[in-house]
Amino acid sequence: MTDGPSSNLTSGALLVGVKDTRLVGIVRGTDGAAAARAALAAMEEGFRFVEIALTTPGALEAIREVRAAAPAGCFVGAGTVLSVQDVDDVAEAGGQFVVTPSLAESIQESARRGIPVLAGALTPSEALEAMNRGATAVKLFPASIGGPGYLKALRDPFPGIPFIAVGGVGLAEAAGYWEAGAIAVGLGGPLFGDAGSGGDLAPMRGRARAFVDLADSFARRSTATGVR
Repeated sequence: MTDGPSSNLTSGALLVGVKDTRLVGIVRGTDGAAAARAALAAMEEGFRFVEIALTTPGALEAIREVRAAAPAGCFVGAGTVLSVQDVDDVAEAGGQFVVTPSLAESIQESARRGIPVLAGALTPSEALEAMNRGATAVKLFPASIGGPGYLKALRDPFPGIPFIAVGGVGLAEAAGYWEAGAIAVGLGGPLFGDAGSGGDLAPMRGRARAFVDLADSFARRSTATGVR
């Protein structure tokens, strides 16, 4: 396996894209084929960045499938990436970015290979350490512990760290995190439900459209009021 990046997606491009869309999809289920279908369906409804958790059976094959079939401008990553071996496996499968739930060794390994990484952190020390290890952005997880108020408090001493709020974020909560300064929200169960385990895709598509519409509306309102 070579040490070069597994895709054309750079850290800068990921950061710009995530800031633009404000949304990252998170598929976690019991069936890799179903997870691939769910990821592609979300992309068809307007999600540009979707991760498939490695805890999903058949996740690597699902990543390969989505990479091959993704609409133009859409990117598939791997979630719950913890070890150097995980990074190797994801790179081999064609994963275009990596997501961790914690300060795992996969952060610096992904950065070394040129694979963009969204690194899981909760505390101020963890957030700073994630960036020092080469993270593209910090995945604030689980965000629901402190809510938007906690995120705002974190951003006060770290205005330069891009945060993505993940964990317990649904349609009713997303705007609160954006207002607190999150560049995006990561959406698992509130978006996909049981779609990653073979559930009906139709309700998930409806939820995806609702999140995309909400993000678009927030962006228009922010532009009109001069807010980031």
